[in-house]
Amino acid sequence: MGRDVSPRGLFGRSLIATLVFTAAVVPGWTFGGLAERYTGSGLLDWLVTGAWAALTVRLLAPWASYRPRDAWLGLIPLYNWYLVCVLGWRVSLLPLRDWEPREDELWRARWLAGDLIGYWRADPVAVPRGEPARAAARRPR
Repeated sequence: MGRDVSPRGLFGRSLIATLVFTAAVVPGWTFGGLAERYTGSGLLDWLVTGAWAALTVRLLAPWASYRPRDAWLGLIPLYNWYLVCVLGWRVSLLPLRDWEPREDELWRARWLAGDLIGYWRADPVAVPRGEPARAAARRPR
């Protein structure tokens, strides 16, 4: 990732966040509606819709400083849409961040200064060839 990154404007970020939300919710509604049509069970509709949102939360969580286990929160009706909105808003700004990293991300996060003051960068750690990923992820002493 280059150093000459600038943050997206409000319109661009909103558009990306809206597309992420749409991609996260509409297929779940579609599959849930199909499940209800074939089985007649409204509960199955909610379960399928919630499972799709939980899968989306699971996929987006590592990119937005959430834990993958937070996907269980994606199963809660209506709260899952809020969570998808938060994750979509955060993902739409990447590679910059306007939220503080979690405790386990602080070792690789950088607070930016100058024109980008108020933003963070937490680029993935490069893994040298021949070494396992855990060795490269250790904190240097």
